[in-house]
Amino acid sequence: QVQLVESGGGLVQVGGSLRLSCAASGFAFYTYPIAWYRQAPGKEREFVARVPVFENEPDYSDDVKGRFTISRDNDKNTVYLQMNSLQPEDTAVYYCRVWIRTTYWGQGTQVTVSS
Repeated sequence: QVQLVESGGGLVQVGGSLRLSCAASGFAFYTYPIAWYRQAPGKEREFVARVPVFENEPDYSDDVKGRFTISRDNDKNTVYLQMNSLQPEDTAVYYCRVWIRTTYWGQGTQVTVSS
């Protein structure tokens, strides 16, 4: 079955960095785009970034463009989200997502940015 497992979250100070990982299994990973979303307390889940299958450019939300970098390692079935210059408004639970006839989500990883 499709599984997505996020890791790498934690507590970081303003201006710091974190790298999130999303380990995937149960499907042909290299043939699907994978996205990161986040959900802050009291807010709806929102798109963060998406990495395509081929060599096209990734997509980013305006809020994270220039600070976050998404990448994938097809040999390890893993997608990464490198987050730099973190701000308090980046505090959220971060989820990875794949659409294979329906939407699959991981369990999420908490990122807290303290000021």
